[in-house]
Amino acid sequence: MQARVGVSGVLLAGGRSRRLGTDKSTIPWPPAAPGSTAAGSPGGTLLEATGATLAQVCDEVLVVAYRGDRPLPHRIVPDLYEAGGSRGGVYSGLAAAAGEYALAVATDMPFLSLPLLRWMLAQPRTYEALVPVREAPEPLHAIYARSCLEPMRRRLDRGRLKITGLFEDVRVQYVDADTLAAHDPQGLSFFNINTPEDLVRARLIAAARSG
Repeated sequence: MQARVGVSGVLLAGGRSRRLGTDKSTIPWPPAAPGSTAAGSPGGTLLEATGATLAQVCDEVLVVAYRGDRPLPHRIVPDLYEAGGSRGGVYSGLAAAAGEYALAVATDMPFLSLPLLRWMLAQPRTYEALVPVREAPEPLHAIYARSCLEPMRRRLDRGRLKITGLFEDVRVQYVDADTLAAHDPQGLSFFNINTPEDLVRARLIAAARSG
């Protein structure tokens, strides 16, 4: 099942990675095999790997607020609200998208599930936001319609940066835990790398999968 025409992938790359202590976009990925002296295979980064996953299901990939020097095979767009957090990044990507809908994810999500993404993209577009829910909504693994731009902008202009607040203003369809588990049994789609401990765990998971 392929993504429908009109969906852009938005990859947020503007985080400061304060807890991790290094720029997430530059992390070598996939990680080297245990015992290897190589940095990764073959010199790719976490951002590039996440972008490659999006490229398999979206018509285009936009990288928001990329600060690196490595050339990317995707369109790079500026963050229109540099102090706007993840909501500002989603707004900036959605505003620049060619399609009517955008699938937004963060750079540090190395285990995105293609079956889950394809299922989400195949749903009838009767929503303005299609949002997975586990213990709480997952706004950085969600699909947004262009009609979300105006309510996003209003909240950003008022300094209301919590991205889930948007869901009070738009027509939301939530994806429940049972559906998520059917398409991503391990639940790793929502794993992200915020701390050095998370990075260690991510490398162990990747090694187990490749082995």
